[in-house]
Amino acid sequence: MIREAIATGDNVDAAFANACAQLGVETVDAEFEILEMPQKKTLGLFGGRPAKVRAYIEVPDPAQAPAPKPAPVSAPKPAPAPVAKVAPQPAAEASSEKNSMAPAENAASYLKRVLAGMGLPDATVEVKPADSGASLTLNGGDIGFVIGHRGETLDALQYLASLVANHSGGSYFRLTLDVGNYREKRRETLEALGRKMAYRAVKSGRNSSLEPMNPYERRIIHTAVQEVEGAKSWSEGEDQARHVVIGPEGGERYQPRRDNRRGKPGYGGGRGFDRDRRGGRPQRGPQQNQAPRSGGPKADDPSAPIYGKIEAKK
Repeated sequence: MIREAIATGDNVDAAFANACAQLGVETVDAEFEILEMPQKKTLGLFGGRPAKVRAYIEVPDPAQAPAPKPAPVSAPKPAPAPVAKVAPQPAAEASSEKNSMAPAENAASYLKRVLAGMGLPDATVEVKPADSGASLTLNGGDIGFVIGHRGETLDALQYLASLVANHSGGSYFRLTLDVGNYREKRRETLEALGRKMAYRAVKSGRNSSLEPMNPYERRIIHTAVQEVEGAKSWSEGEDQARHVVIGPEGGERYQPRRDNRRGKPGYGGGRGFDRDRRGGRPQRGPQQNQAPRSGGPKADDPSAPIYGKIEAKK
């Protein structure tokens, strides 16, 4: 069964928080869809509109309770004598607190069975009370693989544990699952990524698409992008392919591609060789300082003997 609420706010986060308040759940437990992006007022006076968001959660269908049987009619009994009120004992308070954490204990027992099936029979689950629910921390040796790629396995286990905790119906019981403080480290990484991509979008004027993320991680990205002036973010895609797109507020602005060949030799823009401009191949000048020929008859004189005169010694 899907519960949903639509609310508005100055920005996407404010609108989403207002919608979650109507549902009576925390923002980490609900998904949202942006219906209208906020628009700033012209000159701070005219126009503008708030952000509009639809938040929704999936809750199990409550079991149909059997129809109550009519109580037998009996004769009226005399009113009992007034009894003095007794202050609750510490044992009663402890019992009430134990009953309030029963959904978390049921989820912890379920997770232990799942971890045993994954080859971790010695893993433990630490239960701590939290606002409107509880936080579960997994401990044990070689338990890091439970996180999975980008926390996908951990998110799946948290979803299953939340279904077990809310199986009995009643008010929504918020449940979070963590291993080795992974949630906090992942949040810091996503905040840094969101700010980095927002600055890049403002500088380049181009949109950038991130990898698909779950609603909790997409909200972290949206919050980080809002801290960068001139950048905006929105979600695209459906189901598992839904992802965040970050771009400049005024839309993409395409810049002309620069000709990197300009100024390089051989491409007409630099000081390369240009046969036409220089007038063709340069001519050689007259040869100077040539070595004199050796004496003797010239080869081009037909009357000269081939060899010189040879006199015999006496």
